[in-house]
Amino acid sequence: MRRFDNTGGMSRRSFLRSSTAAAGGLLVALYVERSAVAAGTAAAPAFPPSAFVTIGADGRIVIMVNRIEVGQGIHTSLPMILADELDADWAAVTAEIAPVADVYKDPILGMQMVAGSTATANSYRQYRELGAKTRAMLVATAAERWRVGADRCRTENSVVYGPSGRSARYGELAADAARRPIPEKVRLKEPGELRIIGKRVRRLDGRAKVDGSQKFGLDLDLPGMKTALVARPPLFGGGVKSFDDKAARAVAGVRDIFQVPLTYGGSGVVVVADGFWPAKQARDRLKIEWDLAGVERADTAALLASYKDKARRTATVAAAIGDAGAIDKLGADRTIVAEYEFPYLAHAPMEPLNTIIRYDRDRAEVWMASMSGTADHLAIAQVLGLPPAKVTCHLLFGGGGFGRRGPLDCHLAREAAAVAKQLPGTAVKLVWTREDDIRGGYYRPMFVHRVQVGIGADGKPAAWKHVIVGQSFMKDSGLPFEPYLVKDGIDHLVVEGTVNHPYTIPNFHLSADHTKVNVPVLSWRSIGHTHNSFVVETMIDELAARAKVDPIEYRLRLLRPEEKRLISSMKLLRDKTAAWRSSLPVGRALGVACGTYYGSGIACAVDVSIENGRPRIHRATAALDCGVAVNPMTIEAQVHSGFVFGLSQLVAGGAITLADGVVEQRNFDRFTPPYMADAPVEIDVHLVPSTEAPTGMGETPVPVISPAVANALAALTGKRYRTLPITKL
Repeated sequence: MRRFDNTGGMSRRSFLRSSTAAAGGLLVALYVERSAVAAGTAAAPAFPPSAFVTIGADGRIVIMVNRIEVGQGIHTSLPMILADELDADWAAVTAEIAPVADVYKDPILGMQMVAGSTATANSYRQYRELGAKTRAMLVATAAERWRVGADRCRTENSVVYGPSGRSARYGELAADAARRPIPEKVRLKEPGELRIIGKRVRRLDGRAKVDGSQKFGLDLDLPGMKTALVARPPLFGGGVKSFDDKAARAVAGVRDIFQVPLTYGGSGVVVVADGFWPAKQARDRLKIEWDLAGVERADTAALLASYKDKARRTATVAAAIGDAGAIDKLGADRTIVAEYEFPYLAHAPMEPLNTIIRYDRDRAEVWMASMSGTADHLAIAQVLGLPPAKVTCHLLFGGGGFGRRGPLDCHLAREAAAVAKQLPGTAVKLVWTREDDIRGGYYRPMFVHRVQVGIGADGKPAAWKHVIVGQSFMKDSGLPFEPYLVKDGIDHLVVEGTVNHPYTIPNFHLSADHTKVNVPVLSWRSIGHTHNSFVVETMIDELAARAKVDPIEYRLRLLRPEEKRLISSMKLLRDKTAAWRSSLPVGRALGVACGTYYGSGIACAVDVSIENGRPRIHRATAALDCGVAVNPMTIEAQVHSGFVFGLSQLVAGGAITLADGVVEQRNFDRFTPPYMADAPVEIDVHLVPSTEAPTGMGETPVPVISPAVANALAALTGKRYRTLPITKL
């Protein structure tokens, strides 16, 4: 695995020269101005650089991906974008995940991270310009050799063709092309000229994942590496009063046991051993007396009662449109009052969390599957007392993320660094077992919603009063994103999906109460939309049923005109489901939901029955408008995975509960994600044709599946489901 130091202090020219020498081929670093990318205009060379491509003398092309791959398909999509503008032979393309370095920072976010379904959207123009500029340098090199104008040359499948039958492969031109200046401006292809973007392309990492050769962090085994496990307090924020490690040290292979501070507060006891099993056996034999004095003991039953009480009181206003008192002027027969309950949710990625660090006092090397590479890099350097330039971070494939691999407090990275600091010269892998993660946080917060909807004479919502009670992700966190996400006391991540709902409601009043609870919380795939979209879409469905209007037509009548992508998605859904919606068998019902997420619109329809006391989803159809579909195959996979993941907040056993401060679940025995029987039997995906820039796709399908199923269940049973998970039909 290549070493890579942070190159933030290098000039563009020195970085290009040193990288070319190391690679033995053509390596181009592009500098893209963040504001220009955001505006969609051509970018002049400026700091920071975002990506690079290597062309070897043998013609093989390696494209660096500036984000980790956690199953979202970005390891293929970004190379497709670059390769198309490069006119590369796709069969010669491979990809690597870039290490953490300034050159790979997201041009919009300003840091290296996976968040908010922004990867393709933020890097689409970057990677196109990277490919186009590399191609221009190759063409210029060939034209100079042949002493002809560059305009007389063309490219195809990694070959430059010139007049009089001349041709040169990219590999033959790479070394000389690397010495040329990078052009400031290039022409990007028109939609009709694209030959890879928009095609169904198999994933570059697919074979390795199928045959088991793909290495994840948990698979990585370095020479002399040790494994570390932490015994954590039963209550969040608890600490070690004393411990007896005599029995633990008697386990063969145990190398050290010591106390370590925990990021969330308090402390734990670390066991370091030759492998996982001796570390686990030793940890089980520790006798620890915990200091739990003064630690809050969160209890979900008590929290629920408290939240319901708060939902009936005044909260901080998040949005106010029209007359806040309009709903009070409508009679009880024209008002719906509903309370919704949402539990804590665990992320439970398939690969347990882990980080490897080798600390050599004056420098360190890290291997991690981090969704927040820049933040984790800086946190590790801080804990180790090293300049960031002395810490080299290799990003690895992650076995699922869902937000769990990107905690902004960097607790996994900080704990791993604290352990490694005690063992200089030794590579140490810190592992969170499944039990550690389920019982030790972090979670999607618990929420209660109280909604009052006043119905106009036309059957549409005339007034909407909405209160959300639950923990904030960002407020009073001290985290870097807090100033951007918390405005006027409101955490946007808590209210997103409600405050920016897509419907025409003349009188709309939203407020929130950000509670403080001794439970660590973290964004969960699609964040606030997970609970907010459920509330909005089930309420809209109830209004459609009351008005006796088809749920798709009702939404189309209510959507704001500016919601163009959502309207196009709903119309496509209407057309693609017309046949099966009109011929559902007895005992089966239609459920519909829709929403927007980071610029994309999605509409969902499901065909549901009840079998053995649980929902049976016979079919789920998605229609979406996400701009140009870079790889339709990847988008389909995202919809499939997003639907199944989204169902995890619906299925019985999917909640995290606490009693007297202790998490009651510990593994998949009591925390049960969706099983095969819960997944839709058939999923079909339809894309609105588009040539517009791509928008978010990774989380977009998650929020719509649960409300769609709940709406179908309501049609079957006549009951509205407002408490998740659904434990009784």
